[in-house]
Amino acid sequence: MPTKKFKEIIPPRKAHSHKGDFGHVFILAGSRGLTGAAYLVSQACLLSGSGLVTLGIPESLNPIMEVKLTEVMTRPLPETKSLSLSLRALKEIKKGISNFDALAIGPGLSQDTQTQKLVQSLLPLIIRPLVLDADGINALVGKLKLLHNLKSQLIITPHPGEMARLLNVKVEAVQKNRITIARDFAKKHNVIVVLKGHRTVVADTNGKTFVNETGNPGMASAGCGDILTGMIAAFLGQGVSPYFSAKLAVYLHGLAGDYAAKEKGQLSLIATDILEKLPQAIKTVV
Repeated sequence: MPTKKFKEIIPPRKAHSHKGDFGHVFILAGSRGLTGAAYLVSQACLLSGSGLVTLGIPESLNPIMEVKLTEVMTRPLPETKSLSLSLRALKEIKKGISNFDALAIGPGLSQDTQTQKLVQSLLPLIIRPLVLDADGINALVGKLKLLHNLKSQLIITPHPGEMARLLNVKVEAVQKNRITIARDFAKKHNVIVVLKGHRTVVADTNGKTFVNETGNPGMASAGCGDILTGMIAAFLGQGVSPYFSAKLAVYLHGLAGDYAAKEKGQLSLIATDILEKLPQAIKTVV
């Protein structure tokens, strides 16, 4: 999609706007050893225009995130012995969850059994647009029937390995038929699919697909996908439709990666380089 058309997606900001006008996003992310994922998704959400961002984090890790994140609010939640989110967090998360404009679940959550059950229990309760990534997607393995009872508009952002696990096929089968795989899954399960990788594919529930042309191999680095999740959630919170939120985020994410690679080179490119280039990329469409 040409940049000119992307400019029509983001709503203009009025002179008398306030932070509540640009969405409050709730993020569930992070566990012991994976606080970086929580940082990256939250910071990307802010940099992509969210007025307010709240991060739900295992309570023992909250002091770390209070230091790492200046503008993001945090909500310490009950945790497991392995310092991931506990199923006991469900009761607290349910309070006021409908007051958020969009949600993102998954980066760095871990595959702890309780944490996975927490995700599975939350999905049918969410009524706002939702992005599911990483361990949020892993919670769906063998549980795809959960997708048929959702009240929310869902975007999933699997890399080829995660999609292969969802479908119980080999990664090679996914890579050989990326467009067909993404489109068929989206139509069958009534979700937006963002199948990441070289020429990321975005597929909607009606069979429409978008193949992205920005990005480079330097972005095959830890944390880059967490940034994409935060960007999609930010656009959802600002009222952009799920399909266009996904397309816009994928395009700008790749563009920021291209700007970073031009300056740093592909070999040394890391996720925070993409964060630093997000404002430059976003300026091309606003």
